Amino acid sequence: MKLLILDRDGVINQDSDDYVKSLDEWIPIDGSIAAIARLSQAGWTVAVATNQSGLARGYYSEQTLVQMHEHMHQLVAQQGGELGLVVYCPHGPEAGCKCRKPLPGLLQQIAQHYAAELEGVWFVGDSLRDLEAALAVNAQPVLVRTGKGQKTAAKPLPEGTLIFTDLAEVADQLLS
Repeated sequence: MKLLILDRDGVINQDSDDYVKSLDEWIPIDGSIAAIARLSQAGWTVAVATNQSGLARGYYSEQTLVQMHEHMHQLVAQQGGELGLVVYCPHGPEAGCKCRKPLPGLLQQIAQHYAAELEGVWFVGDSLRDLEAALAVNAQPVLVRTGKGQKTAAKPLPEGTLIFTDLAEVADQLLS
């Protein structure tokens, strides 16, 4: 199985320091939906692992989050692709859960769902938290410069981190 795991905010859609709280605020980054569709058409399974502490903070409801994810699936389908499993951590930073990145819980959920090994699987994110989660499961940390990625790239990164402009460039690399 060719598996690719993505963070959501800042990788697929525009991020916001005020949180993405509604369907109207969920705006795809140019080229990201097409990139997922192209990968899917080429036989890749594309899954998403996202921290969504806005739920715990009361900024939006689980129903709103489901709407955002359904919309994301629909947009990919309209481009002729298929988006795989989307898992999220609904907890705040102090909850002590095992799913909030940089902990590996979300990535392990994806691995279990697909009965897949994560060693070497690319996990694409825009934050150090994402890169650390990748390392926790021996996945390949991949940073995009969209979202918080530009700021993240200015800091020391885990050894072996691959860096790309955006998700479209990641797809170009994987499909070349």
